[in-house]
Amino acid sequence: MSAALKDKQAYRPTILIVDDTPDNIMLLSRLLKDKYNTKVATNGSTALQVAAATPDLDLILLDVMMPGMDGYETCRQLKANPATTDIPVIFLTAKNQIEDEAMGLSVGAVDYLGKPISPPILFARVSTHLTLRAARKLLQEHNQNLERMVEQRTAQLLLMQEALILAMASMAEMRDGKVYAKSANHIRRTQNYMRALAMKLRSHPRFAASLTDENIELMYKTAPLHDIGKVAIPDHILQKQGKLDPEEFEVMKLHAAYGRDTIMLAEKHLGGTNSFLMFAREIAHSHQEKWDGSGYPENLSGDEIPLAARLMAVADVYDALISRRVYKPPFSHEQSLEIMRQGRGSHFDPDVLDAFFTLETEFARIAQEFADEEEAGE
Repeated sequence: MSAALKDKQAYRPTILIVDDTPDNIMLLSRLLKDKYNTKVATNGSTALQVAAATPDLDLILLDVMMPGMDGYETCRQLKANPATTDIPVIFLTAKNQIEDEAMGLSVGAVDYLGKPISPPILFARVSTHLTLRAARKLLQEHNQNLERMVEQRTAQLLLMQEALILAMASMAEMRDGKVYAKSANHIRRTQNYMRALAMKLRSHPRFAASLTDENIELMYKTAPLHDIGKVAIPDHILQKQGKLDPEEFEVMKLHAAYGRDTIMLAEKHLGGTNSFLMFAREIAHSHQEKWDGSGYPENLSGDEIPLAARLMAVADVYDALISRRVYKPPFSHEQSLEIMRQGRGSHFDPDVLDAFFTLETEFARIAQEFADEEEAGE
């Protein structure tokens, strides 16, 4: 016989008997002792203390008519306490009137037994309610296990989602011959810049309604897809070792529309959009727009530019400035700040850029934490 089965067979439910009459307590204890563990209390206050101190208590037999705190009030307080609310209560009373039974059930009792107690009825009712309690506990444990399994599966899916996003974004970045680092560090930097900006601006009157916890997390997770459209740019342009000529730059600018179209294709397959895809599409399509309307692909200006794209514009430009490219060395943090300052109100949303300057040391820290191998070794 297994140990678990032995433990199950050895388990004896515990019943609390509450009655102010010693003879009644002795009778009930004698009747129940062969199958159950029993505890006793002679008044409501003591019953509340014993119940709260007995975590394995399975059932309460509660007299209605007691001096001081009667059974009804005792039951109300048992049900009001989270530690004892689930313990089934069976009322015992010499009265057998319909209104008394209705009162008992209304305060949370599960059953009502009249005195004098009939042993067969007592055994049957106790057994029934202990079986129901065991079934409820088993169902609760089953539901908790299911919830844990759902949480674990959800966490696994989120990790897979993040891994796929980073893989797709890294593929686009590594095709770009103008980016030296063959890693996901640019992606990590920009998404952390973006989250820092969003957290800083969440209390700003212009942005508070949009920058909820959920939206900030979605922006952080979709930020790596900002340049996903580069996968559709021809190699001779994307990997050109030098500055693009005007015609080539016009082709390069198409990556914003390609990124939007890629995400819209996913929305089409899903039969609709969701917040995740919406932010991904906005960031990919509009992060090259400028506050004064001189950006691309649609020359949006001001608040026409989605907020997520305005945050990404600051994150992306700062990272481009501090990073090495085939056509330029990395600018210092201080040089980059000065160049960014010149874009206030023209390239960047003024309030977003002001938040950036309050966070400039945090941006420098993020840049150092996720530095490219070349810069980290210098």
